[in-house]
Amino acid sequence: MKPILVSEPLLDGNEKKYLNECIDSGWISSEGPFVDRLEQQFAAYVGRRFGIAVSSGTAALDIAVSCLGLGVGDEVILPTFTIISCATAIVRCGATPVVVDCCPDTWNMDITQVESKITSQTKAIMVVHIYGLPVDMDPILALASKYGLMIIEDAAEVHGQTYKNRPCGSFGELSLFSFYANKNITTGEGGMILTDDEVLAERCRSLRNLCMQNERRFIHHALGWNYRMSNLQAALGVAQLERIDEFVARKRQIGQCYTALLKDLSCLQIPLAETSYAQNIYWVYSIVLKENTLIDAKGVMNLLREQNIGSRPFFWPIHLQPVFLNMGLFNNVTCPIAEQISQRGLYLPSGVTLTEQQINQVFESLKKIFSNL
Repeated sequence: MKPILVSEPLLDGNEKKYLNECIDSGWISSEGPFVDRLEQQFAAYVGRRFGIAVSSGTAALDIAVSCLGLGVGDEVILPTFTIISCATAIVRCGATPVVVDCCPDTWNMDITQVESKITSQTKAIMVVHIYGLPVDMDPILALASKYGLMIIEDAAEVHGQTYKNRPCGSFGELSLFSFYANKNITTGEGGMILTDDEVLAERCRSLRNLCMQNERRFIHHALGWNYRMSNLQAALGVAQLERIDEFVARKRQIGQCYTALLKDLSCLQIPLAETSYAQNIYWVYSIVLKENTLIDAKGVMNLLREQNIGSRPFFWPIHLQPVFLNMGLFNNVTCPIAEQISQRGLYLPSGVTLTEQQINQVFESLKKIFSNL
């Protein structure tokens, strides 16, 4: 059987045309015109004033934390159930990550836990929208206003998603996207920072470009990174953005198809189709094995792999990451929901190229796995 990949991008629009423009013109570096074009068009799509294209979503996180001046003595509240890059950016700048558990149904951060974590050292809340449903933002916005906190919004997984009809990525002082190959819009590697604040935008641009000065290029008054996006990457991004509505619709079709097949498997928790504030965009189709299921996520993934079906495990909780424990962080921290689903959760092939036949093959394989237990 031909392998069913966990994600495969669809690149049959204007990608080749725009890449050829880069090659024919010789503009392949970060100074090419597609970079500005992607920044402007993506910012407009999300309803923000400024876009700053960068080399990855992780780069966007590093720049955002530095741009906001976070450092030693500061605390940032974030979900424990997220990719390590979110906490790494905080730790590397000298600030302290403070984690909250996730909700058992949406897998997003439990907003009811946030206020109890706020101290006089808290400077920001890092919101991370997980797997296709957004965080319930109104209570977060209210807390930020009440305590004078900044919001860093990680919207890496929700291109095209909305919260109460407002685009995700429009809520933070700085909002961040990833354009990795499995995202709804891809540039291979790459990312974007969005903001409405002109000063923050200029600071982000400086930080992504080694803090070079306009007056004298190689004299530096601050330390930054080479986190620039190339014109080649941006050309892909422009072509992808032209089809974002199509990709979002396809993701939802895939999610609905999986749900129709998997809803009667009693051993599985499947994603919520909607909440009171959003419909699931199904960036990935995630499943959690219920406690009475006599196999864990790793076991299911191994059996799927034997049938040439790709899958991925859930995030490992930030507070259990060995690198942070070795630093003395998160002593005596427990987050039982995240601890459970990180062992029992995985996501299935979910890319926009996935066919109905492939979805059925994944379902039949899962059904066989569980019937043999």
